[in-house]
Formats: sequence, C-alpha cells, structure tokens
Amino acid sequence: MKPFLFLLAIVFAGAGFRAKAETRNLLYVASPGIRDYLEYGGHGLLVYEMDHEHRFVKRIPTGGVDAKGKPRNVKGICVSVPLHLVYVSTPEVMMAIDLLTEKLIWEKRYELGCDRMSIMPDGKTIYVPSFESDNWKAVDASSGDVIHTIVTKSGSHNTICGADGKRAYLAGLKSPWLFVAGAADSDFEIEKKVGPFAAAIRPFTVNAAQTLCFVNVNELLGFEIGDLRAGKKLHRIEVTGFNQGPVKRHGCPSHGIGLTPDEKEIWLTDAANKRLHIFDNTKMPPVQVTSIELGDQPGWITFSIDGRFAYPSSGEVIDPKTRRILTILKDEKGQPVQSEKMVEIDFENEKPVRAGDQFGIGRAGSNL
Repeated sequence: MKPFLFLLAIVFAGAGFRAKAETRNLLYVASPGIRDYLEYGGHGLLVYEMDHEHRFVKRIPTGGVDAKGKPRNVKGICVSVPLHLVYVSTPEVMMAIDLLTEKLIWEKRYELGCDRMSIMPDGKTIYVPSFESDNWKAVDASSGDVIHTIVTKSGSHNTICGADGKRAYLAGLKSPWLFVAGAADSDFEIEKKVGPFAAAIRPFTVNAAQTLCFVNVNELLGFEIGDLRAGKKLHRIEVTGFNQGPVKRHGCPSHGIGLTPDEKEIWLTDAANKRLHIFDNTKMPPVQVTSIELGDQPGWITFSIDGRFAYPSSGEVIDPKTRRILTILKDEKGQPVQSEKMVEIDFENEKPVRAGDQFGIGRAGSNL
C-alpha cells in the first residue's frame, strides 16, 4: 500500500468510520388471522419485505394448537424491541417467539384465556385481556408471569397502551364504556371510564396525545369519538352513500378503524360493501372524503410506522397518498393471505430497533 493510502486508512479508522447500517422494514403477519381459517395463510408468522414490493421472505413456525393439533385462531400480536420478542395470542394461550433465533421461548396458558393484547412502549409490560370475559392481566413481557389482574366484567376484548406508557385503554364486548387503567406506578387501577357510547365497543384507536378515542360500535356503519380527558362521547359519524348490509364475520358493520400516523385521516372498514371509507380528521367532526374498493370484506385496518402503507385485513397493500392498491399479500405458494393481526418490525444489522402496532394508532408528535 502506498504511504498516502496507508495514512488515509489510518485516519478513517481512527475517526470511527463504519459501514452504513443495513436496515430492513419487515411486516409480520400472524395466521390463521381470520378466525381459524387456514386457507388465508396457513399457520405461522409470515414475513414480508416492505421495501421490495412486500415480497414473501419466510414463514416462522408458531405454537397455539388444540389437543388435536389444529392451529387456533390468532387473537393478537405485539412486540418487545428491547427483549427481541414477538408475542402471539390465541383464545387459550399467549406465546413469545425470539426474533433473532425464531424459536418459541415460552407459551403461557392464562385463566379465562387471552384476547387482543397490547404492550407498553418500553417493552416491559403486556396488558392481556381474558377471552371475552371479566378481566385484563398485566403480564411481565420477559417471563409471561402475571403481575396484576384488572377486573372490569366488560367482556374483555381489545387493548391499546398509550404512547406515554402511563395508561392502557380497555374495551369489552359487553360494555359501552372504555376503561382507562394506569401503569405500574398507579398500581394498575382503573382511573376512569369514557362514554357511554351507543353500544358495546368493538375495534377502536387513540391519538398520540391521548385526548381522543375513535371507536366502532355494534350496529353502526361509522364510528363515534370520545374525549379521553373529560370521559364523555363527543360525536357520532355515520357513513353516507352506502347502505348497511350482511357481513361475514364479527356481526358489526364497521369492524376496524385506524388513524394515519400523522393523524390527518381516519380509515374505516365497511364489510358489507367491501370498502375502506376515508375521513378528513383535520376537521371536527371528521368529514367523509372518499372510499377504496377491496377484494373481500375487511375486518381490520392498520398502517406502517411511517404511513407509507395501509394494510386492510383483506390482504391489499395500499398507498395512502394515491389511494392506489400496490399489491396483495401472498404466501410462499402464491396464494392470497388475509389477516387481522399484523405488525411492522424494523431491523438494523439484523437486530430489531423499532416496532409498529396492530392497531392504527396515532403517532403525531410522538417518537413511536
């Protein structure tokens, strides 16, 4: 090596120059994620390369089978970035899978079962609803051990942990009230109730500031809005231009609602009409602006962390800016995949550094 080049190499090494970190944005899709129907993706975690047209990467085996070996339907999915774990729940168990080794670390069976859980931003505590029953359990994310039980007797079902890590929002199938529970520093107690809404709460979402909630309720093609601070309902928004009709699943006209990460729009599912309805959320109450036709009845909607992609449960990948369907998720055999349980996980140098959320939660002004 020439003296000049040798000296230059020493300077670069001494200045700490390193190769650019390899970043991968991956979508993890849990299946069976439409009831226990194996025709929509089989069994396991299906992984997709988001920056390469959502091409199929691999299938990670999961547990969660019944006594006859049949896979149980997935109820929820969430991620602890610090622990490198992805969690999948079924009506009976919750399991933890190592994102680095892709091995099942533990599978826990909880009294009264499991439903759609949520994890605190620090990745340490998971709020696990019992299966449409009486309580939620605050669970240690590393071991799966129960820390505390929160009793609501509301038909526990859907859960969202707030962006500041101080509150969890608990919605049940048997109550028109949204329960707000504190974190560890408040002994996990119920702090307040929000509502009542017009009927039992189905899917819902919250903004990053945790001032508003947007909820689906039974018998409504549309959604309602609640004030999380005042604890009361503010608005009822009904879809115009479309009639309610029969739905395949959930018994709810709109079963799925999400905020775009910038919180400028609300995306709402309409099963009977196979549509996503989009609302301008810069106005209050929000204003319906357009709709997107889908190939099947949607029962969920979520987004990529940066808002580049929208994911209805019917399997389409949509560009929120153009409203254009970019592709359809397919498995390793080229068969279409559908799921109501999916989450983005970003990796740098093969280690997880960031995770999204199965709910379309607001991210405006937050570091989520």
